[in-house]
Amino acid sequence: MKSVMVVDDERDIRTSLEGVLRDEGFQVSLAQDGEEALKRLEGAVVDIVLLDIWMPGMDGLEVLGKMKERDRDLPVIMISGHGTIETAVKATKLGAYDFIEKPLSLDKVILIINHALNQRMLSEENRVLREEIAKDYEIIGTSSAIETLKTSIMRVAPTKSWVLITGENGTGKELVARNIHYFSNRSSKPFIEVNCAAIPEELIESELFGYEKGAFTGAVGSKKGKFDMADGGTILLDEIGDMSLKTQAKVLRILQEQRFERVGGTAGIEVDVRVIAATNKDLSEEIKGGRFREDLFYRLNVIPFHIVPLRERRDDIPIFVEHYLRRFSTEIGGADKSIAREALSCLINYPWPGNVRELKNLMERLFIMSPKSEIAADDLPPSIREGRRSVELLPPSPSMGTLREARREFEREFILHKIEEYDGNISKTAEAIGIERSHLYRKMRGYGIEVGKD
Repeated sequence: MKSVMVVDDERDIRTSLEGVLRDEGFQVSLAQDGEEALKRLEGAVVDIVLLDIWMPGMDGLEVLGKMKERDRDLPVIMISGHGTIETAVKATKLGAYDFIEKPLSLDKVILIINHALNQRMLSEENRVLREEIAKDYEIIGTSSAIETLKTSIMRVAPTKSWVLITGENGTGKELVARNIHYFSNRSSKPFIEVNCAAIPEELIESELFGYEKGAFTGAVGSKKGKFDMADGGTILLDEIGDMSLKTQAKVLRILQEQRFERVGGTAGIEVDVRVIAATNKDLSEEIKGGRFREDLFYRLNVIPFHIVPLRERRDDIPIFVEHYLRRFSTEIGGADKSIAREALSCLINYPWPGNVRELKNLMERLFIMSPKSEIAADDLPPSIREGRRSVELLPPSPSMGTLREARREFEREFILHKIEEYDGNISKTAEAIGIERSHLYRKMRGYGIEVGKD
C-alpha cells in the first residue's frame, strides 16, 4: 500500500484529502505544519507528499528544500490557494513534481499522484537496471596497472575528449569504453558500438552513415546510421585498424566537421558524438605501411589508453577466477564451486594469449564440466597444466628476415593449431582466441588457410 503525507494548515483540506485518498487505497498521514511534517518523515516511509505553500512558521518552499535534502527522489506536489508563476518556478527549481491551485479538484489530485508514483517507480527500475549494468561492466582487478586504468577513466570520463584504446585481443577494450561512457555526462544517451572488422567493406559506409531510400538495390526506405544513432552519446569504433583507407577518409571528415551525409543523400546531418576508438594493432606500424591515415590517428589519439595483457598483471588472475565462479554460480545455477590451490597456480603461470576473454571462457567450461565442487589441476587442459601456450613457438625459419615475417608465421601456426584443437569449428576457434569470426576468416584467407567446417 502506497503512503501519502498531506501537509496543510487548513483542517478541512486535510480531512477531505484523507477521506478521498483512503478510499483510493492509500495509507495517509497528516501534518498541520512544516515542522510536524519533517519530524514525521524521520520515522516513517512516505511515497509522496502533498505540501501547502503558505503555512504559519516554516513555509512550504523551505519545507520542500529540507525534504529534498533528505530524499531527492521523493515526489512532492505543491498546493497553493493564491500561487503565482514566480512561486511555481521556485518550487519547480527546488524539485517539486507538480503545482496545484486551490480550490482542489480531487480527481486531478488523484491523477497527479498516480502519475508521480508511476514516474518514481520507473526511475527506481531504471536505477536498479543501471546498477546491474554497471556490475556487468565492472573492471576487475587490483594490480597497479588496473588501478591506474580506473583512475584515468574517472579523470577522462567527464570530459568531451576523444579516446584511443589499444591492447591485445581479449584485454577488455570495450569494457573500458563502456566505463568511460557510463561515468560521463552522456551516460543517459546511447552507447553505440561498431566493429569495423566485422562489417564487409561494401556495407560499412551505409552502416556508419545510414542511407536514403533508393540509394542502392534493396534500399526500400531510409535508415539511420551508427553516427546518427549515437547523437548526444558515444560511439565506439572497435578494431578501427581494420577499416579501409576509403572509409577512414570519410570518418575523418565526420570527426572534423561533426556532420555527414547518408549514402544516396545530399542533406548534411549534424551530430554531437563522442568518439572512442579501439584496436589491437600498432597504428604507428600501420601508418608506416600505408594502411592507416596519419591525420586520422592524430585526430583520434587525444587521450591514449593502453590495456596491458593479463600475463603482465598475474596478481589479478585469482580475483578473476573468484569473480567468474560466483558469476556462473548465479547465471548457470547449481552448487558453488571453488578452485584447488594447485589448479590456481597453473592458471597464474599460464601466459593467456587470449587474455581475460580466454580466462572467462575457460572458467565457464570448468564450472559446467568439472564433476566435483572443487576444480582440480587435473580438470585443466594440458597446455594450462604445463604452463605453456597451446601452440609452442616454432624455431625461426631462415626465410623469416624481419620481425613482421616472424610474427605472421607464428600467427598462422597459432591459428592452424587452434582450428585443429576445435575440430575445424571456426565459431568456437574465434571465440577461444578472442576475435570475431569474420575477422578470423579474413586472416585465414590472408594466410592461405582453407576454411574448415562451422
